Amino acid sequence: MDIITARDYCLSLKGAEETTPFGPDWIVYKVMGKMFATFDLHRPCCISLKCDPDYAEELRDRYAAVEPAWHFNKRHWNQVWFDRDADDELIRSLIRHSLDEVVKKMPKKLRETYAQLH
Repeated sequence: MDIITARDYCLSLKGAEETTPFGPDWIVYKVMGKMFATFDLHRPCCISLKCDPDYAEELRDRYAAVEPAWHFNKRHWNQVWFDRDADDELIRSLIRHSLDEVVKKMPKKLRETYAQLH
């Protein structure tokens, strides 16, 4: 996978929007105003994704491509390198997992609104 393919997949997810709240060097993907993925354009060979803490540890133990995310809460965020041992299917599933983690932690009213999006 590469940054363009990952970007396209992020934007294909229900309710996803592309933003630059940290300046032009950081591309952030949000759903209902909550961040689920980000790229540092100075390091375009990886993506940072939210992750269940137990699953994050499991992934880090299993894949060289998965590390604690730089500049994020290391317990809840991974960075996934495109040029290592994570294939496209795994990266897509981790992007989806990240979005799901964000949605499940939203207040009930936001979750209900999200569920009704097309």
